[in-house]
Amino acid sequence: MVFSKDVLKIEPAVETAKIADFVVEHARNTFRRRGVVVGLSGGIDSAVMASLAVQAMGKENVLGLIMPEKESNPVSSSYAAAHAQKLGIEVKEVDLTDAVDAVGSYKQRDEFIASLIPEYTPECKYNIRLPTDLLERSALNFYTLCVELPDGTIKKKRLDPSAFRALTSFANIKIRSRMVRLYFEAETRSMVVAGTTNRTEFLLGDFCKFGDGGTDLEPLSHLYKDQIYQIAEHLDVTEDIRRRTPSPDTFSLPVSDQEFFFRIPFDKLDLLLYAWEHEVPTADAAITTDLDEEAIKRAFADFSSKYRATQHLRDLPYSLPFTQ
Repeated sequence: MVFSKDVLKIEPAVETAKIADFVVEHARNTFRRRGVVVGLSGGIDSAVMASLAVQAMGKENVLGLIMPEKESNPVSSSYAAAHAQKLGIEVKEVDLTDAVDAVGSYKQRDEFIASLIPEYTPECKYNIRLPTDLLERSALNFYTLCVELPDGTIKKKRLDPSAFRALTSFANIKIRSRMVRLYFEAETRSMVVAGTTNRTEFLLGDFCKFGDGGTDLEPLSHLYKDQIYQIAEHLDVTEDIRRRTPSPDTFSLPVSDQEFFFRIPFDKLDLLLYAWEHEVPTADAAITTDLDEEAIKRAFADFSSKYRATQHLRDLPYSLPFTQ
């Protein structure tokens, strides 16, 4: 195999037809459902999935569900609504604040953050992030809690594993609440829930078990993020969405996917991930990506670590074998 900067290029028209056939086959024949529900986040993946669902099933058989909660970026809902209007699909917005609060209260979460950074109050905004300069230097893979005080000052606290798990458990309630609502709508309307996880996220574990990872179909999980953008351009996805920086939108203080999880700029990430997945020698990868070999080794090590640590997300629940 020759590894080049063109290795991720696809034929969008061919690919969209293949995905549309896949959606029709499983929605109608496997599940025997009439249509598709897509959770519209205002991001590129869900926008592409909604466009593909229309191509597959017809706009009258697609529901776009927008699910903000009180800390969501307002831009997310506006972008999602604009894209749904452009597609001509039915769209429904459901505020999940009460659902999230009923499972893991915002008050409980705020008290936990205040135990780490005493200056924090419910009026503050926060996120958690990783060092983003993995290609420039070797750095420990630790998360930092960042709190923006009302005067704009940023307070930071390095998180130990238990604190990281506590904060992500609160964030994951939001993601799992979305999936509960998606299935409610799907089951009442005889539809399937279409996932929006791409291959970049799937391989490295950037999805929530029984949240955005709990779906009926995953039509995009074979495509790297770069390839999602190629399809988005082909399908004329709303330009605001195509230009938007990818973000998990689960924290009150905005944070990009690079800052929260990937640690590598998106213009390098997928090419490096492809090289890692296909066991391209580091020397060859360095030449193609214009990076030094040590940077390639750090990236590959990070990919391997994330892949191992998140294998349980890609597996079915573990069980004992049947014995008589």
